[in-house]
Amino acid sequence: MYRTKLIIIAFLTTATVNIKAQDDIKAKKVLDELSTKTKAYTTIKAEFEFTNEKKDKSKDIQKGKIETKGNKYKLEIPGHEIYCDGKTVWDFIKDANEVQIKDMEVAGDDAINPSTIFTIYEKGYKFKFESEDATIQTISLFPTNPDKKKFHTIKLLIEKNKKQISSVKMLMKDGSTQTYQIKSFVGNIDLPDTDFKFEKKAHPAVEVDDLRDGK
Repeated sequence: MYRTKLIIIAFLTTATVNIKAQDDIKAKKVLDELSTKTKAYTTIKAEFEFTNEKKDKSKDIQKGKIETKGNKYKLEIPGHEIYCDGKTVWDFIKDANEVQIKDMEVAGDDAINPSTIFTIYEKGYKFKFESEDATIQTISLFPTNPDKKKFHTIKLLIEKNKKQISSVKMLMKDGSTQTYQIKSFVGNIDLPDTDFKFEKKAHPAVEVDDLRDGK
């Protein structure tokens, strides 16, 4: 009887490991295909809806737009237009008619650079295939450095046919969730470099707060 129990335990343990390995292999295949498709785009223009749901279930919903070109990006959210040319970041605060200028920082362990929202899965995460239906595949990402994150899990929902991210859901350690729902997505359109720089000439009365080192 004791030996039989050991065999059963061993079998179940092996089966669990094999299932996990299969999930990981499937997740890697899906993510590799997603990466190949995404990197084929020289530019991306998308509209999204950002939902911050707190632990008490109250929600804050905002709509935004983003354009990316390499490490350049332009982000539009309520009250702000944020430009980055790969070196400098301009945050135009509309209500205050003020623009804050900063050096672009290398994304830290807690940061998500808007230019990399569609490739967030490529570095610093373990992954697991969760589920799929006729149109959507769900993959969970787990940070390899969890102590330095404010979230413990990211769930990617991926459109199977288009091989594009449909939504990014971050499960925060404080019990809240932050979700980026992609509403529209267009790749490989002409986006001039001037789109990624704040033009003071277009806002002659704007107040400039230059926060760059040495300024």
